Amino acid sequence: MDVKEIKNAIMFNGLTNDELNGIADAVRFARSQLAQMNKRALRVGDTVQFTSTRDGTTYKGNVTKIAIKYITVKTGGNLLYRVPASMLEAI
Repeated sequence: MDVKEIKNAIMFNGLTNDELNGIADAVRFARSQLAQMNKRALRVGDTVQFTSTRDGTTYKGNVTKIAIKYITVKTGGNLLYRVPASMLEAI
């Protein structure tokens, strides 16, 4: 089953509220696992990039701190950004 079939099944197959809640829980869990894997792969000093959700600008910088929820990235202009691990891409 590909993504398109899954989306159609969710949207048009009349799933119950409990079934939809189960799907939402599975998606949240999968996103959490991806963020954890990304966080484990990064180390302080690594060069990363991320795209701002506010203005669409791509920033490049170095990891300065890895916390539970956010990773602090220092960009070229000496600005610090607290970014969710799922938004970061190692360069």
